Amino acid sequence: MTLTGIYLPFSEQLDLEANAKLRALVQALLADLLPGVTDLVPGYVNLYLEYDAERVSKAQVERWVQQHLEELPSLEPGKQVEIPVRYDGPDLPWVAQETGLPVEEVVRQHSEPLYRVFATGFTPGFPFLGPLVQPLRLPRRRSPRALVQAHSVAIAGSQTGIYPLPSPGGWHLIGTALTQVYNPLREGVFLLEAGDQVRFVPAQGPTPEVPGERLLLPGEPRHPVLRVEEPGLLDLVMDDGRRMAGRFGLAASGALDARSAGLANRLVGNPPHAPILELTLKGPVLSALSPVVVAFAGYGMLPLVNDEPVMGVQTFALRKGDLLRFRPTGEGARGYLALAGGLESECFWDSASTDVKGLIGRPLQAGDVLGVSEHRGARAGFALGQPALTPRRVRLLPGPQHTPEALQALCAAPYELVSGDRMGLRLAGPEVPGGELISEATPLGAVQITPQGQPIVLLNDRGRIGGYVKPALVHPADLPWLAQLRPGQKVWFVRAG
Repeated sequence: MTLTGIYLPFSEQLDLEANAKLRALVQALLADLLPGVTDLVPGYVNLYLEYDAERVSKAQVERWVQQHLEELPSLEPGKQVEIPVRYDGPDLPWVAQETGLPVEEVVRQHSEPLYRVFATGFTPGFPFLGPLVQPLRLPRRRSPRALVQAHSVAIAGSQTGIYPLPSPGGWHLIGTALTQVYNPLREGVFLLEAGDQVRFVPAQGPTPEVPGERLLLPGEPRHPVLRVEEPGLLDLVMDDGRRMAGRFGLAASGALDARSAGLANRLVGNPPHAPILELTLKGPVLSALSPVVVAFAGYGMLPLVNDEPVMGVQTFALRKGDLLRFRPTGEGARGYLALAGGLESECFWDSASTDVKGLIGRPLQAGDVLGVSEHRGARAGFALGQPALTPRRVRLLPGPQHTPEALQALCAAPYELVSGDRMGLRLAGPEVPGGELISEATPLGAVQITPQGQPIVLLNDRGRIGGYVKPALVHPADLPWLAQLRPGQKVWFVRAG
């Protein structure tokens, strides 16, 4: 799968009529989905169409879109929702000071309008609401907070919104919503969607609980084969990810190193999309409850069966009572364990992938029992080759806000990986021209520039909508290698030929 995409602009600034046309097109495209299109992510002023370039061409996507633009359906009006808000945010006094308004007037001006939901994204169910009245329009924080509490009501620029879950955030916090806007355990998972109208009502009351996790692994598998004796650092069930969920802010998820995950599944004869375990830096200790053939591919660790190393990328058999553990190698970050027959798991939005930040599934815990979907024979000792993790230069393609100056800065000197997770890789190096923009979809592999001029490479669990410039995109073939970087390692960017 080679994911790429195009932006379809509708206006340059917030425009209710243009946004309505955008939503009408989304409605039409969803009703007549083109095979190979993997997501539709509307923003305020444009629509991002993601597709698999191995299944459909850019020309085919553009023809499909043009056909529906010529005859857009009439839109049904969205629902009106009142959301009670306790105006107690830590930034409320600062907002009053910056605007020259009394706190009571800030509250009045924020709660009086009827807002349009222009889009949902960033995190699951996060509503981008607007337009905000002119006196309250303030730029984002220069340095985003590492953690914003769930249910925080915030403002930035001409928009306001609600953080459904704990997450990083660069908006100004003025209150607390007293209603959950996202809950994966609820029948109506998302309270709001694009086109709805929202009024904030000043109120008092307790803060809602943070939603609970929606578990996907069955408590009692039909064919149990492994028990978790000790969890690793981060052991997650993954497949090829969630598609067509970006318009609600759900992470695409899926294996970060799709190449290694596909190799492990191929070794044991599973289809490419079969659920698999993604292990990070330090693997778990697993005991075999019944015979099973497994395969490990990837980097960062070496499998040991009863303390004997399994060398190379190959299938190997576990007998009842065997103990499988993993020894860190110090090279690479992620490896993939496939079970012949595929891991048994429930699906959410047609995927078994864990989305930790979205509370879909969870990391493995001691005592978890893993099963296979079916008993399938596989030959032990079947091996395939795997590329070495040698230093390489990462190719960059032009991004949606491409400039020669930004690309030149990115390629001027190496960057060091400061920190990284499934959302993205934070790099330090030469300063890159950047800035803010009207929030729009964030493609996989986008190089987003922080207000400090430093790049973040956006990965599978990124926020689906963001408001910072993206001057470059990592070449899709180089993303698996980036997923194997450890903090302190260097990255050299080059222009893709």
